[in-house]
Amino acid sequence: MESIWKHNIEKSSFATMQGDMNTDVLIIGGGLCGILCAYMLQKAGVDCILVEADRICAGITNGTTAKITFQHGLIYNKIINMYGTEQAKLYYQSQKNALEELTKIASSLETDLNFCNSFVYSLTDRAIIEKEMKALDKIGCKAEFCEKTELPFDVAGAVKIEKQAQFHPLKFAYGITKDLAVYENTKVLGLKPHTAVTNRGKITAKKIIVATHFPFINKHGGYFLKMYQHRSYVLALENVLEMKDMYVDEGIDGLSFRGYKNLLLLGGGSHRTGSEGGNWAELEGVVSKYYPSAREVGRWATQDCMTLDSVPYIGQYSKAMPDVYVATGFNKWGMTSSMVSAMVLTDLVRGIQNEYRELYAPTRSVWHPQLAVNLFESVKGLLTPTSPRCPHMGCALKYNKAEHSWDCPCHGSRFEENGKLINNPATDDKNE
Repeated sequence: MESIWKHNIEKSSFATMQGDMNTDVLIIGGGLCGILCAYMLQKAGVDCILVEADRICAGITNGTTAKITFQHGLIYNKIINMYGTEQAKLYYQSQKNALEELTKIASSLETDLNFCNSFVYSLTDRAIIEKEMKALDKIGCKAEFCEKTELPFDVAGAVKIEKQAQFHPLKFAYGITKDLAVYENTKVLGLKPHTAVTNRGKITAKKIIVATHFPFINKHGGYFLKMYQHRSYVLALENVLEMKDMYVDEGIDGLSFRGYKNLLLLGGGSHRTGSEGGNWAELEGVVSKYYPSAREVGRWATQDCMTLDSVPYIGQYSKAMPDVYVATGFNKWGMTSSMVSAMVLTDLVRGIQNEYRELYAPTRSVWHPQLAVNLFESVKGLLTPTSPRCPHMGCALKYNKAEHSWDCPCHGSRFEENGKLINNPATDDKNE
């Protein structure tokens, strides 16, 4: 089965680039982030082109559960502890602005937009929920502590925030690309100063935005150390009670819930890409226990880039690349973070100082505990003496029995059994 977002929808189709081109801003990557960057730049009157190696929204975007919220787990207490209250306020303001802009655009299109409440819950730790409540109070965000929810099990506590939203991500993405300069099946092979070399010709640009999920240029920025990838699984179920709001466990490997029309989208079974995890089998156990009458109508998996401090990297790609920008590391919250990226980068490529620039700067400190974990996994993958190897940086691939794929535990590249590339940062098929 596949993502329900692909059901009964007319896909947008765009031409392949033919010959050399010139533009003010080139966006590389046709997922929601890249599309929003192109949309906002065009709205600001900037000449821009978007190129996608495959078809737009063919990757991570069609696997999202499409929750539009600034409630990203228990992020605010975490940011206060790391960076202070003022930085947490900036994160809140930027994500809140993104939610408002995203829902404003979505409301003008047929996107199945639905406003609802958002909950982050804990099964066992009431104190951790209370700490988040205090953090939200400090930054001026209205929230409510709850013990009763729509969930089929008891919780120790939950943070409730009103006026969040959810929608159909492909209806939205296809809706805003109609008037954009988009070229599909146009793969960027490499970058030179102000030039992208593609399989269809060269593109000269004053500024370049890399929105390829995981950045593909290894020698600058150190993203292969600053991020890892995390897989999550979803079941679409019918014949269950309607769920009006959306929920997520505070733990990275917990469960996620949202409704869509007559369906329940149940997420979970998560694990670091290339490691063992619960996958769909874990979700099937949840269904058996709490929804025995449910009928499965769809299943899919997705993948997220996780940063060292749970804050995305949005801004200059590296100090050595002043006219190249990046948006990545959305930590499972790609809807509002994609819009934040578009809003911030639209300012930066035009030379406008943006108040959120320092918060999201990819060049900020890397000294966080997760760095040691990433280094360990990379060294382990490089030293494992087995084949096949990942063409990205040479790590040993692990076979994923649940999805019949070869996955890289170092940086998250994935390949079909026949070796064809599925997920980046690798840009070529796997090596034997």
